Amino acid sequence: MGGFFRWYVSFAARTANAFLRPVLEIGDIMLFFGRTLRTIPGIPKSMHLIFQSMLEVGVRSLPITFVISIFAGATTAWQANYQLQGLVSTRFVGTAVSKAIILELAPVLTGLVVAGRIGASIAASLGAMRVTEQIDALSTLAINPYRYLALPRIIAGAVMVPMLTIYSCFFALISGIIVSLVFLDVPGGIFIYGLKHYFHNKDIIVALSKAFVFGTGLSLFGCYYGFKASGGAEGVGQAAIKAYVTSAIFILLTDFMVAALFL
Repeated sequence: MGGFFRWYVSFAARTANAFLRPVLEIGDIMLFFGRTLRTIPGIPKSMHLIFQSMLEVGVRSLPITFVISIFAGATTAWQANYQLQGLVSTRFVGTAVSKAIILELAPVLTGLVVAGRIGASIAASLGAMRVTEQIDALSTLAINPYRYLALPRIIAGAVMVPMLTIYSCFFALISGIIVSLVFLDVPGGIFIYGLKHYFHNKDIIVALSKAFVFGTGLSLFGCYYGFKASGGAEGVGQAAIKAYVTSAIFILLTDFMVAALFL
């Protein structure tokens, strides 16, 4: 009887810990974000760092965004034509492709790509600084590490991911038009008619809102797990993995929430 009781207590403790740990971590992330936001008045001192982070997050992510967008647009056009064939007029191919790309594929794929390339990189670089005590050294020199390290990266993510999403929409739509015209025998004028006739300004607002949330979140998680890294090289690797996995879950979850809120 005593053995069963000890097993039951151990099981209950592990179960409670499994549920409480994510809640505590979310609270810790919010506290980290709050400490970072309190350094906003120091933005003028960090402008050069913000521009450097924008260059890394935005400009250097353009090639992979271009490749992903080209294939996303081509695949979407082909599948839209297959699914709508025999059901509705071909003029709706442009509508289906544009809606799927603008509302869903461009912001989500861009967010996931940037999370893999930038979010994990932020966690790794800051994690290396943490385990080598460089972040502690900044505090010793009276430099706020949240302003110096976290704030520029979070601002860069919030600004540049929406910009990358705009480029992604453009590349994907061009790819969809070319595939429809060359392979699917859908005239370009018909495709563009379907795109323009059913286009709403709210579509762009939803896409950019998603991208803003994704960019802020993936940068925040990268900074948070980088600051919390410990245990040498292995801890840095674990921080990068946690940053990407958490960012991917966050992107998919908030994608649903923003869509439900606006649409």
